Amino acid sequence: MTERFTGSFTQQESIPEAAIDAAVAVMRHGRLHRYNTGPGEVAETARLEEEFAALVGAQYCLAVASGGYAMATALRAVGVTHGDKVLSNAFTLAPVPGAIAAVGAVPVFVGVTEALTIDLDDLEAKLGEARVLLLSHMRGHICDMERLMAMCDAAGVTVIEDCAHTMGAAWNGKPSGRYGAVGCYSCQTYKHINSGEGGLLVTDDPHIAARSIMLSGSYMLFERHNAAPPAHVFDDIKYDTPNISGRMDNLRAAILRPQLADLPKQVQRWNDRYHALEDGLRGTPGLTVVERPEAESIVGSSIQFLLLDWAGSAVRDVIARCGARGVELKWFGAPEPVAFTSRYDSWRYAPSKPMAASDRVLAGIVDMRVPLTFSIDDCTLIARIIRAEVSAVYQASASA
Repeated sequence: MTERFTGSFTQQESIPEAAIDAAVAVMRHGRLHRYNTGPGEVAETARLEEEFAALVGAQYCLAVASGGYAMATALRAVGVTHGDKVLSNAFTLAPVPGAIAAVGAVPVFVGVTEALTIDLDDLEAKLGEARVLLLSHMRGHICDMERLMAMCDAAGVTVIEDCAHTMGAAWNGKPSGRYGAVGCYSCQTYKHINSGEGGLLVTDDPHIAARSIMLSGSYMLFERHNAAPPAHVFDDIKYDTPNISGRMDNLRAAILRPQLADLPKQVQRWNDRYHALEDGLRGTPGLTVVERPEAESIVGSSIQFLLLDWAGSAVRDVIARCGARGVELKWFGAPEPVAFTSRYDSWRYAPSKPMAASDRVLAGIVDMRVPLTFSIDDCTLIARIIRAEVSAVYQASASA
């Protein structure tokens, strides 16, 4: 009998009971707005900021409405204005170039390697074109951050890290988001802590932090931010920074705080599933496993593999055959965007030039979510299904 997977690739685990209790408490007292507090009360949002700053070792943290808002705020806070160019990955998701476009800036796309990280040689060649890099750790893949920062520091390029897929990950023991001037994180449903939507921004720069807080819509209530710079830092900033409201509310913060406390345990659970999939896929004819460097501490909430130099029709055949057996794969090589799999040449609001080496890699990227609702046995079954269907199509193509 042909094996079939019957689980869901979009069903997340339920919210922990502690988070449900905390959310109900907020709803019972009704003070959902982060600045609406009772006497002596510290808002859930302010507590979340303190706890996340401590987790990643940052001086300052701001909780906002989404990861995309965090990135746009970071760009504004470091001084990006209309018409400026901003370096960014060719392999990323649409909210990253979207954040650049939101501030009126223009993306300059940098290539991708077979390791699915930013091409540092291509970056080095383009450093003179912009003064800011919005670096996407796309799908949780982290490049050589020491080399990247040395290049950017020497060129005077400010780095903002998009850590939507790397909350809880690290490079050489240093948390993702702590190499650049700003780290931006997402709390959207498919990320590592889940409030439906939400975002976090961290920095050690007091002026970036103060501008970000004012941009988020603090009015003159910035002193209610415990993970913020001292009040005197705001003396001039508070008059010159527009309010572009995008605050997180206390309800979402209450849902997130217990999940944040559980993050190390959840990271290990994701990685157990990721490695079961990786082990099952390794050695499949025609399939390239993306090997992870020793310096990278991952969070395996999704997995990617490469079908390099395959005909598009053959990749589509693999996707369809796996889908018929219950395994939902996404392909970044499709000529038209599907769901979240758009590419740099899909975003017509952002000018681009073809990059042959990167286009070859993008044409071969196959992507799959790894929800924690999957068991280890589920993952080994999924790997067997993918292995069987890739092998069948590969052999058929070879003999054609």
